[in-house]
Amino acid sequence: MTTTAMTSERSAAPQAGGEVRNCDVLVIGGGPAGATAATLLAERGHRVTMLEKARHPRFHIGESLLPANLPLFEKLGVADEIRSIGIEKHGAEFVSPHHDNQQTFRFAEAWNKALPYAYQVRRSEFDQVLFLNAARKGVDAIQGCRVRDVEYHDEGATVSAEHEDGRSETWRARFVIDASGRDTFMANRLRAKQRNPKHNSSALYAHFDGAKRHCGTAEGNITIYWFDHGWFWFIPLVDGATSVGAVTWPYYMKQRKGRSKEQFLLDTIALCPPLAERLKDATITSPVEATGNFSYTTDHTYGKGYILLGDAFAFIDPVFSSGVMLAMQGAFYGAEAVDVCLREPQRTAQAMKRFDKQMRHGPREFSWFIYRMTNPTMRDLFMGPRNYFRMREALLSLLAGDIYGKTPIWFSLATFKAVYYLSSLKHWRRSLVAWRARKRNIQPVDDSEMAAGA
Repeated sequence: MTTTAMTSERSAAPQAGGEVRNCDVLVIGGGPAGATAATLLAERGHRVTMLEKARHPRFHIGESLLPANLPLFEKLGVADEIRSIGIEKHGAEFVSPHHDNQQTFRFAEAWNKALPYAYQVRRSEFDQVLFLNAARKGVDAIQGCRVRDVEYHDEGATVSAEHEDGRSETWRARFVIDASGRDTFMANRLRAKQRNPKHNSSALYAHFDGAKRHCGTAEGNITIYWFDHGWFWFIPLVDGATSVGAVTWPYYMKQRKGRSKEQFLLDTIALCPPLAERLKDATITSPVEATGNFSYTTDHTYGKGYILLGDAFAFIDPVFSSGVMLAMQGAFYGAEAVDVCLREPQRTAQAMKRFDKQMRHGPREFSWFIYRMTNPTMRDLFMGPRNYFRMREALLSLLAGDIYGKTPIWFSLATFKAVYYLSSLKHWRRSLVAWRARKRNIQPVDDSEMAAGA
């Protein structure tokens, strides 16, 4: 019996009425964060149940990975499988309407030369690889099962879930991991989720066939295009498709005014001539999706008997393709912390404090740059990077996701930030105008306004 059959048959098997199942860890969500944490804990001998509301393969955005993902694939034992479904991504290209040049950051030129590339992947295939790997490693991986409630008690938690055929099932778990992604199950339940006060964006995206690609090793590179209302991503996939999305300030979505999502995306692309040129012979091959109020955060990373991983904790902005890496790296830290809590309860406070620090490190380091990506001073520095004090190499290491190890990039990044502030001060009038514009642009809009006219 294949692993795929095992997981699907498990989902459909009838359960005795009122039966309560037991496990050490119950993971809510079977995406990259959930599947990674589940796998690691099962390998450490814990009984792990993972509940995924959908069925793999399912569509998901976020196809661009970082070089820092590759060592994690090796540790999980899925490196060959990921290689087989991905196209190599050797760098990131930035295109600005205010600069004549195009700037490419090649990962091989980063501080650590051991991480020269990453992959672009279809998330439907990528997530399925990680989910099935968890099942192979002993996780009770259940699809088509949505968690409805969690009640905590002294021994752990009681988790109630509903299968897609309407059956209810209950688990008793010693620990719960919320890896529910943008569903933010625990954060919503505890009313701990809030819009990010420092950033706000919306997204509109689809897959295209027939987009113009670069040649050679640059074929798989991601391209970021700035335009007046935000920025675009252009992500080539191995099967010839290209993922294209616009991340815009929330006010821009109000301009749909009855247009379909597809027409609005095409009209938005037309506002960026360099991107429009690459897509002039391309056709949309997937439904156009839209997401409002893209950025949010939660006021904590853990509580008694649970932790939050990946997008279940926070999401900033996808401009640096950091989402999957942060989710998986956080899962490694989370699995370590949960293992300590289960085996050595007396060390729980210490383990959770360490986990909280690790979880906040990545979003904090990326967010400083993300909040300033549309600032003209930051665009100037990105489009004409200098390597004084190895600033360019350090910036490349950040873009590669190399922020958790021993690569000594922090002095150089601090120097880069100092240069940014000095340049902003030098052009203070321009900086003041940009600051005021951003303050207006991040104001939220009603989600229903974005959905109008669909």
